[in-house]
Amino acid sequence: MRNRYIVAYDVRDPKRLRRAHKKMQGFGDALQYSVFVCDLSKKELIMMEEAVGDVMNLREDSAMIIDTGPVNGRGARSIKTLGAQEAPQPAEALVI
Repeated sequence: MRNRYIVAYDVRDPKRLRRAHKKMQGFGDALQYSVFVCDLSKKELIMMEEAVGDVMNLREDSAMIIDTGPVNGRGARSIKTLGAQEAPQPAEALVI
């Protein structure tokens, strides 16, 4: 079973920020540069936390992971946006 997560992070060093963004691209879709939507299993969630945590300086940087619940039954439109940007469509498979 997969849950949908919103992941937002504040990485203060530009080099670490680029590395964190690159790591997160393997786990979900960017809504903004430091905000991602990810459909993950429990195992994938742990892998994501470890991958991003390895890049971050936990004394300076922070990340927030919001569990919005199961993906199944939500439909493609579980995220609503206002303005010009369209919410990304989640992929059927996750490649890491």
